[in-house]
Amino acid sequence: MSLVNERVERKDRIQKKYCRFQKAGIKYVDYKDPNFLLKFVNEQGKILPRRLTGNSLKFQRKVSVAIKRARHLALMPYVADGLK
Repeated sequence: MSLVNERVERKDRIQKKYCRFQKAGIKYVDYKDPNFLLKFVNEQGKILPRRLTGNSLKFQRKVSVAIKRARHLALMPYVADGLK
């Protein structure tokens, strides 16, 4: 019976993910701000998926396009040893 109670407790602690762009009212993702875009990239330089960042589909697409533009203009590295 203790396993059932533990599962119920774990479900209570799960927080709903939210899109930080919709919460802050941001409509445009600026590719010229690499410090902001680094929040959506892991240590290796890969773009983090929606399930980890909590972005909505609309803004995840905008973030990925902005990161790719910043990489193309050499504002962000494609691959990094120690990015963060």
